[in-house]
Amino acid sequence: MNDEIQQRLKWIKLYQETNNAGLVCLRCGISRPTLRKWWSRYQEQGLDGLKSLSKRPHSSPNQKMSPELEAKILVLRKSRNLGARRIQSELLRNEQIKLGLATIHKVLKKHQVDPIVIYRRKPDFKRYSKPIPVERVQMDTCKIAPNLYQYTAIDDCTRYRVLRLYKRRSATNTIDFVESVIEEMLFPIQRFQTDRGTEFFAEKVQKLLMRYKIKFRPNKPASPHLNGKVERSQKTDKAEFYATVDLESEDIHEQLSEWQHYYNWERPHSAHNGKTPIERYFEVSEQTPFSDEIEGFYQAHNERVQLSNYRRDLEIAKLKRSL
Repeated sequence: MNDEIQQRLKWIKLYQETNNAGLVCLRCGISRPTLRKWWSRYQEQGLDGLKSLSKRPHSSPNQKMSPELEAKILVLRKSRNLGARRIQSELLRNEQIKLGLATIHKVLKKHQVDPIVIYRRKPDFKRYSKPIPVERVQMDTCKIAPNLYQYTAIDDCTRYRVLRLYKRRSATNTIDFVESVIEEMLFPIQRFQTDRGTEFFAEKVQKLLMRYKIKFRPNKPASPHLNGKVERSQKTDKAEFYATVDLESEDIHEQLSEWQHYYNWERPHSAHNGKTPIERYFEVSEQTPFSDEIEGFYQAHNERVQLSNYRRDLEIAKLKRSL
């Protein structure tokens, strides 16, 4: 029995013992679709089902560049404005084509492709982020297509994310998403930060957060920069994920789950100097407080159900303080 089969068998046995897919995925660093795939194969074929199928790459760093491969590189650049490193990542992730950066640069230079314009930040630019996980999780929704909305939650410190697709924005779907975020985040959450979308302000949503002792901190109107991390990550989703999939596919939810795993565990992040969100988490995990400490930060008497209308909410807050 080779190492790969032994590793997969450990996943299967752990799942049999715990019957908790989330725990297995967290401990083993795999996505839920991956666990489901090997569990299904194991049930159908036993140990033989845990053998790897052939994944011979379509190309290799030493292989001669073909016109078809050059065309793939040019399409990724022209249609999605990807740089060489992102092109390298996309070819490997979607088509198992492994190319060196120098090879991709040669192709772009050969076809006289204009370089990507990089807007340099001001000298006094300062990146704001929380020093440890749990302090702030930004949450947002965005429209992907008619009757298709993505809910996104991103940890301010590590950039670790949870993603889900729903047919509409609603309080019911927000509750379902919040439950998923609480289950899948690697740490207890201290506060959720959102824009002023009405899907976040339903009383039953806020009551749920109170029950979990999580603070609800919506931004002021017309301040999208305060939720910049989650909004920027959604642009990445549209450019690197949704541009490559069929939105009407029956397994679009599983594909999104695989993308979430790739983003958290494999995709380098420039804000972390090329490290992945999970690598950043392990760097700061020892500083992360436990659940009982987080609950100690929560003061129920300071929390109330807030209104999406900012002016009315301010008036009510002032009135309560005067009583």
